[in-house]
Amino acid sequence: MSGTPRGLVGLVARREITTRVRERSFLISTVITLLIIAAVIVVPALLDRGGDKVTVGLVGAPAAVEPALRQAAGVTGVELAVQPYADEAAARSAVQDGDADAVFLGADRVLVEEDLDGDAEQVVQSAYRQAAAAQRLAAAGIDPAVPPLAVTAINPPDPDADARRAAAYFGVLLLYFQLFGYGLWVALGVVEEKSSRVVELLLATVRPWQLLAGKVIGIGLLGLGQLVLTGAVGIAAALATGAVDVPSGVLGVAGQVLVWFLLGFAFYACLFAALAALVSRQEEVQNVTTPLSVLLLGSFFLAIAALNSPDTTLVRVTSIVPPFSTMVMPIRWAAGEAPLWELALAVGLMIAAVVALVRLAGWVYAGAVLRSGPRVKLGEALAAGRRGDRTPVTR
Repeated sequence: MSGTPRGLVGLVARREITTRVRERSFLISTVITLLIIAAVIVVPALLDRGGDKVTVGLVGAPAAVEPALRQAAGVTGVELAVQPYADEAAARSAVQDGDADAVFLGADRVLVEEDLDGDAEQVVQSAYRQAAAAQRLAAAGIDPAVPPLAVTAINPPDPDADARRAAAYFGVLLLYFQLFGYGLWVALGVVEEKSSRVVELLLATVRPWQLLAGKVIGIGLLGLGQLVLTGAVGIAAALATGAVDVPSGVLGVAGQVLVWFLLGFAFYACLFAALAALVSRQEEVQNVTTPLSVLLLGSFFLAIAALNSPDTTLVRVTSIVPPFSTMVMPIRWAAGEAPLWELALAVGLMIAAVVALVRLAGWVYAGAVLRSGPRVKLGEALAAGRRGDRTPVTR
């Protein structure tokens, strides 16, 4: 099978995988990436522990105070701990030791160490007003209990929408770095083989399109593996620290990111390889691939726009049109703003763009990879590739 076109592509892909995996830079970058992802999730969760928590003590307070405190804490969004104390002396000791932020002494007096401010002030003042109003109504013979307002929503909000959107943003962020990093890796590999004349030996056995396809597939599989590993570490760290809850539909978001990575990498990697074949020195790679870097960055900014406003016309159009759909569609889908037919259309258009681009990039790559010296003009490389001209040229 090694002599068939498919076997030769597989052989080149295996060569790319084994060569890159053995490189120390790949292992170091993978470890650093995993550590950064874990730190971004774990450190804020650790620093946040103990924050947004208010401890309120009670000494001889009416029964209405505690439920009023809990209701006020729920509205304010803080964690509340209510602690009864035997007398004022015990309450003073608790406040001085930092065990309590404030202590109710009866119904209308509160004990603090220095000042009543922040979350403690909001909770205590709100609870006091509520409890005092309930006492006055009861003294007037009026039942203070009011049944909750019945709310009927025509379009009730999805409680997991924000969590899914956050997961999609995290996935798109990884997607951006993977597409850029591994696309640049493809470009540098092409120039390295071209400058060392290794490509001339390789093309004596395989065709240019087979070499290009094998390179893209091999490096793409490495990128996919690293993406899956990074996502798994991020989710595991988030669950272990309690930083996030797993929302419904998160598997669908993860599947979207993986699918769009495959399509996006096929699109960008072919372009990175074709443009890199135009130059002969690694110092020139950044200049020749700058348009792709700008395109990737623009797509990422559009994804951020989709995160804030997923229903605008610009976001809706770019979530369908290649190559912007690579990063914008996962955000819209997670937000629940993209119907299934738009997703299917975006995937179909991206596949069509990849098929057309693979052929075009293959011609450019074939026409330029054997030409060393000054930068090859794009039109010249395309014409040579279409003619099938594989004669090494040094200019």
